[in-house]
Amino acid sequence: MLMTTTSTIQGYEIDQYLGLVSGETIIGANIVKDFFAGIRDIVGGRSSSYERVLKQAKEEALNEMCSQAIALGANAVIAIDLDYETVGSSMLMVTAAGTAVKIR
Repeated sequence: MLMTTTSTIQGYEIDQYLGLVSGETIIGANIVKDFFAGIRDIVGGRSSSYERVLKQAKEEALNEMCSQAIALGANAVIAIDLDYETVGSSMLMVTAAGTAVKIR
């Protein structure tokens, strides 16, 4: 499955637009990660535990979006938008949305 944030795919023609597809994931970060992330905020540096959680959430949202596209008969998704939000104090939501298309 080809995926892109652009509205075209170089070297391919879009034969058919099949509609909007999306995938959503909400993942909780646990209290231990919150504690160590708080320490990172004080002393500086990157929070690798949160980075891993965000990466996992993004992959799950993109996989769900691709599953919807495949169910529609698509072989590509264009114009993908990723959105990151916090839900409550320790929940992270990632949404991936795009347009399912058939390309040749």
